[in-house]
Amino acid sequence: MTAKQLRAFLAVAHTLSFAQACERLHLSQSALSLTIKALEDGLGGRLFSRTTRAVSLTPEGEALLPLARRLLADWDNAEDELRQRFTLKQGRVALASMPSFAGNLLPSVLRTFRQRYPSISVTVHDVINEQVMEMVRDRHVELGIAFEPEPTTPLCFTPLYMDRFVAVVPADSPLAARQGVVWDELLEQPFITLQRPSTVRFMLEDHLRMRGRNLPVQLETHQLATVGRMVACGLGVSAVPALCRVQMLEVGAQCVALCDPVIERPVGILTKPGHELSVAAQAIADALRAGTDYPHDAG
Repeated sequence: MTAKQLRAFLAVAHTLSFAQACERLHLSQSALSLTIKALEDGLGGRLFSRTTRAVSLTPEGEALLPLARRLLADWDNAEDELRQRFTLKQGRVALASMPSFAGNLLPSVLRTFRQRYPSISVTVHDVINEQVMEMVRDRHVELGIAFEPEPTTPLCFTPLYMDRFVAVVPADSPLAARQGVVWDELLEQPFITLQRPSTVRFMLEDHLRMRGRNLPVQLETHQLATVGRMVACGLGVSAVPALCRVQMLEVGAQCVALCDPVIERPVGILTKPGHELSVAAQAIADALRAGTDYPHDAG
């Protein structure tokens, strides 16, 4: 059965007149008769009893009538839903983001997106960098926001900006008044960082190891906010992506530019190769690109 055949059937069933059904459908009588015959041939029997004076439904036609109404209603609803999705009047998007981005820059991007597309529902999975990649790879989400993965990772990466690590120190530390600090000075203090398998932790350790330095970790935790509060309480120092600067200031810590070495890495959008984004997900990606003009350093 086709939608065209069902619409023809309903027109005749409602009017019990081929002539009136032709007017309703803007079809010729021969075209309508051929459409009804094709439907009957496909189903295997007559749906209408026709005489020179009247048209009536056969028992099989009576049985088809409520089914045809329901099928066409579902068809029309499906067409309407897809049109709304394509015009961004309806839809749902799931994305994954590393916490440093989800808790700092993403809310402002989503505010702008929601102002433009208020009917699109957005689900944000706030997970560590490694889980972002897993969720995109396994298609649990359409897109992710994370640090640039290794070249061997089977994901597409679209850079948004370059994030640079900054020093996090107590507000009353002599280092807090400095314009910048080098790693040798920072590592003289007890160091607080995220627990493995955090990408932030691995990046710091790898860059320092290449320069013959070790990370003297004395305190570690799973949450960046906890790192900031520990530093603010005077328990030590840390280094975080510059994106987290506002978050560190809110908990009472101070951020200072960090160099020798400068540690930086692109942050961007992850997608699965060969998987075309939905219209709504593409709109989110466009909003991310428009809303990530973010500074690289602590200043």
